[in-house]
Amino acid sequence: MSHISAQESEAGVGADIPSRIPAGNPRAQVLREFWYYFSRNKGAVLGLFVFLLVVLVALFAPLIAPHNPLVPAGAIQLPPAWWERGNPSFLLGTDDIGRDILSRLIFGARYSLFIGLVVVTLSVSVGITLGLIAGYVRGWLDIVIMRVMDVILAVPSLLLALALVAILGPSLVNVMIAIALTLQPHFVRLTRAAVLAEKERDYVTAARVVGAGPLRLMVVTILPNCLGPLIVQATLSFSNAILDAAALGFLGMGAQPPTPEWGTMLAGAREFISSAPWIVTYPGLAILITVLAINLVGDGLRDALDPKLKRS
Repeated sequence: MSHISAQESEAGVGADIPSRIPAGNPRAQVLREFWYYFSRNKGAVLGLFVFLLVVLVALFAPLIAPHNPLVPAGAIQLPPAWWERGNPSFLLGTDDIGRDILSRLIFGARYSLFIGLVVVTLSVSVGITLGLIAGYVRGWLDIVIMRVMDVILAVPSLLLALALVAILGPSLVNVMIAIALTLQPHFVRLTRAAVLAEKERDYVTAARVVGAGPLRLMVVTILPNCLGPLIVQATLSFSNAILDAAALGFLGMGAQPPTPEWGTMLAGAREFISSAPWIVTYPGLAILITVLAINLVGDGLRDALDPKLKRS
């Protein structure tokens, strides 16, 4: 065992990967290797399963939800089915005006996932664009962009988002814009650092010599080699967006009643913590489980995409 070289050791790691897909297909080989390292993190696999379950619940909410989430369907503050004097028709009970909590949670998954998707899309697209420009062009443009990002990072993200929503007005759209702005600097800094590391490599120099223009060099040549850490950051930003939206909803600055958004549900239930604890417990658990699942997936992506963290 002591006579095995470093190259053989590295080859041994690849040899452990199941060989069901023909080695002649490079793309399939990459996907297989990615899944090999991702699946070694059991927490990441569990998180992926839970996240996919939440996505399916959100997609098929109208078919799954037993009641209309906006209309009272039973008695006020009816306990869950398993609670003393609970009603089997309401598995998780009803809220302060008789709406089914399970139905509101199911539809709330739609809002939370939609918020995360829109926020990540906005922050990734703008952040990568600014990071590419700052890292490739450099000069005064780089200084201006990075100083603006430093100012945004100097203010606590939730406080900045709260101030922006207070200026723009409380609504779901303004919440998504505000959260995207607070998360954007992370993508700018990551992209800029990756571009600075990649732009002087031989393959970039070769592309420049054969006549590739600046736009092609940035988007086609450099950017694909910077996507690993950006994908991990996007996953973690997805969970941060859900948390921040829930916090703003709890403070009354996010989605407005009767929208079944999880943070808004928490805000409406806080005065019933003692008398009807199930009203506030289930939205909190929904946020906790979803965010934890996404963070576990992010850990698995980091193991699978970062060569330095791939375990032998």
